[in-house]
Amino acid sequence: MKKLAFAVLGFFLLVFSGMAQENPVKWTCSVNYLEGNEAELVIKAQTGGGYHLYSQFMEEGGPMPTVFNFPQSGSFSLEGKAVESPEPIEELDEIFGTKVRFFANDAEFRQKIRIHSEKDFEIAATVDYQVCNDETCIPFSDIDLKFSVKGAAGEAVQPASQTRPAEEKPLDPAPAGTVAETSGSVKADAEPVSGAAPAASIEETAVVEETPAPAEEEESLAGFFLLAILAGLACVFTPCVFPMIPMTVSFFMDTDDGTSRKAGIIKGAIFTLSITLIYTLIGAIVAITKSADFANVLSTHWIPNLIFFLLFVAFAFSFFGLFEITLPTGLSNKMDAKADKGGYISAFFMAAVLAIVSFSCTGPFVATLLVEAAMGTSVIKPLLGMFFFGLAMGFPFFLLSLFPSLLAKMPKSGGWLNSVKVVFAFILLAFGMKFLLNIDQVYELGLFTREVFIAIWIVIFSLMGFYLLGKIKFAHDSDVPHIGVFRLLLVIVTFTFVVYLVPGLFGAPLKMVSPLLPPMTTQQFTLSQPASAPVAGLTGPEQELCGTPRYSDRLHLPFNLKGYFDFEEGIACAKEQGKPVFIDFKGHACANCKKMENEVWSDPRVQALLKEYVIIALYCDDKTELPESEWVTSTVDGKVKKTMGKRNSDFQVTRFKTNTLPFYHLLDSEGEPLVREGYGYDGDVEAFIAYLQSGLDAFGK
Repeated sequence: MKKLAFAVLGFFLLVFSGMAQENPVKWTCSVNYLEGNEAELVIKAQTGGGYHLYSQFMEEGGPMPTVFNFPQSGSFSLEGKAVESPEPIEELDEIFGTKVRFFANDAEFRQKIRIHSEKDFEIAATVDYQVCNDETCIPFSDIDLKFSVKGAAGEAVQPASQTRPAEEKPLDPAPAGTVAETSGSVKADAEPVSGAAPAASIEETAVVEETPAPAEEEESLAGFFLLAILAGLACVFTPCVFPMIPMTVSFFMDTDDGTSRKAGIIKGAIFTLSITLIYTLIGAIVAITKSADFANVLSTHWIPNLIFFLLFVAFAFSFFGLFEITLPTGLSNKMDAKADKGGYISAFFMAAVLAIVSFSCTGPFVATLLVEAAMGTSVIKPLLGMFFFGLAMGFPFFLLSLFPSLLAKMPKSGGWLNSVKVVFAFILLAFGMKFLLNIDQVYELGLFTREVFIAIWIVIFSLMGFYLLGKIKFAHDSDVPHIGVFRLLLVIVTFTFVVYLVPGLFGAPLKMVSPLLPPMTTQQFTLSQPASAPVAGLTGPEQELCGTPRYSDRLHLPFNLKGYFDFEEGIACAKEQGKPVFIDFKGHACANCKKMENEVWSDPRVQALLKEYVIIALYCDDKTELPESEWVTSTVDGKVKKTMGKRNSDFQVTRFKTNTLPFYHLLDSEGEPLVREGYGYDGDVEAFIAYLQSGLDAFGK
């Protein structure tokens, strides 16, 4: 089971990382009309880059097979499974330890359908598959396939010898203007960068291509799923859920026949699965309703960030006891009436009752997870995030149905439950500040220097520590006559964190929480040698620029590094000085960009190597309006890019086929790549040093 769990987790991580890769498979779709009201959906796959595509028919335990997903529709029905050609190669794969079937080059799939509609219609299908070469394997999922089909009574129903191509539309490699952030190293092949043109054309073909994930991901999927599990378990110990445990478990055991033990366990299992299903459906709704630009809007626009901040504050004040957030009582009464009818189905309605009446406590956890999940385009995050949340919340109920004697050993309800809510309220206040920080950074309002933000956190967590000590009391709190061992441990952890934050007021990097803080460039006061200052003899010679860079009055590089914020201007200086170029795609609200700078760029050896380059930092979420002469019409979506951020993001997508942040590439003074691969977030200092040195070696320095 442990191997299976790690295999499943590894697959999902691989899916997520693969979303930022260029798709080596190009899909084209057409319709071949047969006699009568039958037709074939013809799907052709052209595979390049040394990769091979796997068959639909694979042995268990091997690579991911090619799977076509067709929607249910009254307009047509499937006739069997898709037929594939040519015959795939079959051989024993030593890595997977099983026989595999794959196509050495291109492949064709024909899915027969029966047409029921007299009107023309479209079929929007998807394909999931995996491609491998001699070095790596990349899975792809939910790749769109579209077919335009003539109705059965239409004039264009053709005999089998005729083929009518379906309308073929290219799928944009990525929506320009979106921001993606990786939680691991990204390697992307680059096309030659010609001169200083701010945008390059991408070959537009009638193919379906993978869309790079345009989302900021502050942590890996594994970390997010762990957070979901911990949130689900934490909800159990809230005043809305914990007191319901004895009543709910008693309901499981409340049977009059001799099978009470077995029936109670079954009801407990149904209850747990129902809780999981309810929250998974919530995640599914978020996953389905997200659009391609969703993540970028959430992470950078002031309206959703302000709404999220106010939402977190409202939940925090509710936990403090100012008011209570509840769903309509009529809804819970209806569910409760259903639960009273008994039977196994009543366990489902008991789960629905719990989900409704506990909303005032579970709402903040669900909202936090969904906001975090919605910052990405991957359907995996909201779907499985809510799955693990619901499973973790329901599992203690199932465990108690198995061992009801444990009820007697559980702590009794009391004032400690309200203390749990208040502690969560302090945490919600602290992390809700992140959304205000996003607004401040993207719109450059200057509301929060690094010191101010850290000072707010110090006050919040200090108050939380004093609350745990019993020095602060809210209206619904009980007296704290003495401090228990567990509470003492929380006090120690809280004040340790406060002490850790204090040096940040004077310039300490605070690497543990740096992604959540304003950048070091906003630090106004340092007590001694600041982390952003150069270290003599270690960080290389002083940089010389070709005049004053545009936007340098408001945009700055960390650690007193100097550079440009406009591609053309930076390339012109590189030509003049005969130096290589280090291009840095970043964002004001990009947590991994700050993390990379604080963890890797802070090394003096890295700073010394960076000074050998002309640095060009391109912000992909900057809202600065450009003069009309600098507007760019995207070759990706045909839209005019009028802001600095949208133009830079479109430039990154068209030239480097990725929109992950941060993303670095090394160019020569003419703008041509010095090395084949780009570089994404990776906390390995030595690897980044080696990457920078490889560019200097290629340039001949």
